[in-house]
Amino acid sequence: MADRAGADLTVQIGESFVGDGVNAAHINTVLGHRDGPAGTAWATALATPSAGHVPFVAVLRPSLPVKPMTLFVTKAAPASDDHGLLIWGPAQAGVAAGVADAVAEGSIPEPDTSTHVLIAAVWVNPGADDADTVYRNNREATRTALANGAQDLPLLEDVLAASPSNPFYTPPEERA
Repeated sequence: MADRAGADLTVQIGESFVGDGVNAAHINTVLGHRDGPAGTAWATALATPSAGHVPFVAVLRPSLPVKPMTLFVTKAAPASDDHGLLIWGPAQAGVAAGVADAVAEGSIPEPDTSTHVLIAAVWVNPGADDADTVYRNNREATRTALANGAQDLPLLEDVLAASPSNPFYTPPEERA
């Protein structure tokens, strides 16, 4: 779908869960053109923080934001100073590195890095306790979520064949 100016308004949505235990990463991504719904959502989220959930631009290092411009949105409010440091430090660095990896691998075409924006919704468990693992898991989860979005994954046949289960709950009929 294109707007009157010819901008592609397609939105890619991706998801990935990497790791286990308290240092696992769960990432949801929304990638789209700055002139479309993703751009509107990006600007709105940045301009309307809520208590404990203050979106910020992901950076590779101070004053060097990753491209496409990426809005890091926490799914869990900081529960302590240590939890906040894991969000703003290794999780944020992992997301920025994962976006750069996705560009390098072609999941995000290089021309889109200046015309598109990305929203990354990021879960960091309040019990997380290993900065390096949080970094690695968030980097891989971000890269994978963006690759999944670019490929329109999961396949519907995989969804229909799956039984519900996640690291936090298994339905009674699936328990061994």
